[in-house]
Amino acid sequence: MKRVFVDMDGVLVDFESGLEKVDPETRAKYGRRIDKIPGMFALMDPLPGAIDAWHRLCEKYEVHILSTAPWDNPTAWIDKRLWVEKHLGRSAWKKLTLSHNKHLLRGDYLIDDRTANGAGEFEGEHIHFGTDSFPGWDTVLTYLEA
Repeated sequence: MKRVFVDMDGVLVDFESGLEKVDPETRAKYGRRIDKIPGMFALMDPLPGAIDAWHRLCEKYEVHILSTAPWDNPTAWIDKRLWVEKHLGRSAWKKLTLSHNKHLLRGDYLIDDRTANGAGEFEGEHIHFGTDSFPGWDTVLTYLEA
């Protein structure tokens, strides 16, 4: 069975939705380092179509979550784990890997919105989410379910 890795922020998770829930004073305190805001990663909503896409991919592939968490925001690590359990179920959190070196994992596909943190060097096929070729979950599913 082919293995698919799915990034969280910007692929499964709507990063901006979490930021919108942080009070203005806290946002001002952290300035451009919004990823340091404690608890923010737990506030994020799923991207449209992401939950359905996860379940559909699980029917055909071995699917794992591969995400990066800021080293200097320890709450982000547990927040991501709790987000996965809340939105994808208890069995999914055992499929969560947090790494700044995505190219070290082996799989057939990586669905990621960036090339940073090793995504650009991933040995399988990088499905670059949010680009002209794969603007959203509909196009990704059409490609992977063909």
